[in-house]
Amino acid sequence: MSAQTKIIVIKAKEIIYTAIFVILGIILIALLVHMFRGEKQENARTAGKYVPGVYSSTISLGENTLNVAVTVDEDTVSSVRIENLDETVTTMYPLLEPALNEINRQLPVVDHVDDITYSKENQYTYIILNQAIKNALRQAAAD
Repeated sequence: MSAQTKIIVIKAKEIIYTAIFVILGIILIALLVHMFRGEKQENARTAGKYVPGVYSSTISLGENTLNVAVTVDEDTVSSVRIENLDETVTTMYPLLEPALNEINRQLPVVDHVDDITYSKENQYTYIILNQAIKNALRQAAAD
C-alpha cells in the first residue's frame, strides 16, 4: 500500500465565479420567498369595514366642480348625494340625477359599489360617479 498524496489545483477565478453564483442564488431564493409568501394579516379595514360618517369627493364637469357626499355605515354605503348641484349643471348634464337615483336605488341590494349595474347609454356618467364614490370610500376606510 503506497500512500500517494494527491494535489488538487483550483484556480482562483473558479472560486470567485462559484462564490458569485452562490450569492446570486441565495438572493434569488430570498426574493422569491419574499414575493410569494402569503400574508394573511386581516384587519377591519381590509375586510371592507368603514368608519361611519359622511365622506366627500369632488368631480369636475366642465367648469363646474361638484361634491359627491357618500354616507357610510360600519359595513355598507347608505346613500350618495351630490352637493352644490345647481340648475345649470342639471341642464348641461341631464343624465346626472337619474344616474345618481339609480345608484341610490341599487345600494341596498348590492354588496359592493362595483356590483352596481348601469345601461350603456349613460355609462360614462356612472363611471364618473362610481369613481367619485370609490375615492370617498378610500377616505372612509383610511380614517
